Amino acid sequence: MTIIRIEREEKDSPAEIIRREVDEPHSQVVRFGADKPLKLDAGVVLPSYQVAYQTYGELNADKSNAILICHALTGDQHVHNVHPVTGKPGWWDSLVGPGLPIDTDRFFVICSNVLGGCLGTTGPASKNPATGEAYGLSFPVVTIRDMVRAQAALIDHLGIDQLLGVVGGSMGGMQVLQWAVTYPERIFCALPIATAARHSAQNIAFHEVGRQAVMADPDWREGKYLSQGTSPRRGRAVARMAAHITYLADPALHRKFGRRLQDRELPTFGFDADFQVENYLRYQGSSFVERFDANSYLYITRAMDYFDIAAEHGDVLANAFRELKSRVCVISFTSDWLFPTEEARDIVHALNAAGAPVSFAEIETDKGHDAFLLDEPELFGIVRGFLDAAAKKRGVKAK
Repeated sequence: MTIIRIEREEKDSPAEIIRREVDEPHSQVVRFGADKPLKLDAGVVLPSYQVAYQTYGELNADKSNAILICHALTGDQHVHNVHPVTGKPGWWDSLVGPGLPIDTDRFFVICSNVLGGCLGTTGPASKNPATGEAYGLSFPVVTIRDMVRAQAALIDHLGIDQLLGVVGGSMGGMQVLQWAVTYPERIFCALPIATAARHSAQNIAFHEVGRQAVMADPDWREGKYLSQGTSPRRGRAVARMAAHITYLADPALHRKFGRRLQDRELPTFGFDADFQVENYLRYQGSSFVERFDANSYLYITRAMDYFDIAAEHGDVLANAFRELKSRVCVISFTSDWLFPTEEARDIVHALNAAGAPVSFAEIETDKGHDAFLLDEPELFGIVRGFLDAAAKKRGVKAK
């Protein structure tokens, strides 16, 4: 395996930058060769692959202070640094950093781009070494468990036997749960936020709408758009708009936008973005196009659809957690209708039945599913208290 850190000036367009980030990311990279192939749930093997990741803080002498953060569907490894494509701050700057709940003055924080992603970890936009072209749809379908296997290979490379904690929201929370099932002995604590133990029929349906929007775009070219010099921008934008609605809640949308018109006194009686909420969604769609690969969107949504921890344990969720001794804190939000509290309670009940130490918090907010990314003081307090208690219990020493 080889480790690479890419440093460069960013003067190109977002499209040019993201195309380069796929194979030569602005991150640390570990490349695994044929001596460490990755066996996938689809029944195939990736003979070589790479994982792009960021770290913050310092690993202490006994390697007991490492926390892995797992990102959500359209997230990436840039948790607490300026994003190399958008130029915006890290996506969890409110939670991760010096003196913050995930305190980089105390903890060694790791976040990797997931398998199937487009910011440096091998995925459909990556160059296939056998052909010299992007994999496209020849890339094998991956699962949440495959993503976690790649993360475990990274943690092995870093020489960390047991993580102090694994933390993540939404799809990141799915990865946290998968860590608890696949590698229970390798985590001291787990913090799944705004997530579920399986993807619901409703959520699969929403994802299918997004995938069909991408594939209906004539510029998708059966997934070969990169080699043919096109980009399914319109389909990708519509997919993002539809998905973004599910991340919000009606009270917050009404408070923020209501039925207010966008830069006009009267409606146009046409199909321009008359309403502020329409303009907001169009902005979300267009900005997403600049930073995310279309095929990666297909692959990662599919990975979430296949997620069902109980399926291989006799459809009894508690059986999946039988080997887990780590402490777990499950967090949900009252207005999250994408991953409602009842699904979080299912996880808590299963952990209780399995004898795993678990605590649970439902946070009252009208911000919907995206609340885990926003300014939620109660969330910050719970995360800080849980990780501080875990660090004290483990006897984490200073760096």
